[in-house]
Amino acid sequence: MFSRTCQYALQAVLYIALHTRNNGGRMIGLKEISASQDIPLHFLSKILQILVKNKILTSTKGPSGGFALNISSDNLTLLEIVQVIDGLDIFDRCGIGMKICSDKAPCPIHQDYKIVKNKIRSLLEKKTLSELCEDVQRGKSIVTYVKD
Repeated sequence: MFSRTCQYALQAVLYIALHTRNNGGRMIGLKEISASQDIPLHFLSKILQILVKNKILTSTKGPSGGFALNISSDNLTLLEIVQVIDGLDIFDRCGIGMKICSDKAPCPIHQDYKIVKNKIRSLLEKKTLSELCEDVQRGKSIVTYVKD
């Protein structure tokens, strides 16, 4: 449902939120994020700059520079990140890619897919980065890339 860019943005922002929270707010370097999440460095750099431009993140240059949240993790929802990267029109698209698909002219999976899209949107609207960080800290989920 989400572009690779959006998936990487979500992973990176979650990593930043978790690690700035655990380290007294220190900036998280691009190379650290790239290595830990297995995201190509140059691609990640472009993604993070989009998030800085849209005031989700802040950045500082220099040896102790890097990235940090510009919004409290208690207030930042996943939907805000998705909106910046992919836009919200992803929730209006047809599940099988038909150009014309609506309640009046539904594709074969329209009704079922509409339910799924609405649940995903609701989840993204309600989940804050703070909640996700708490799940990671409790050991309920992981953030760092692990090779199988």
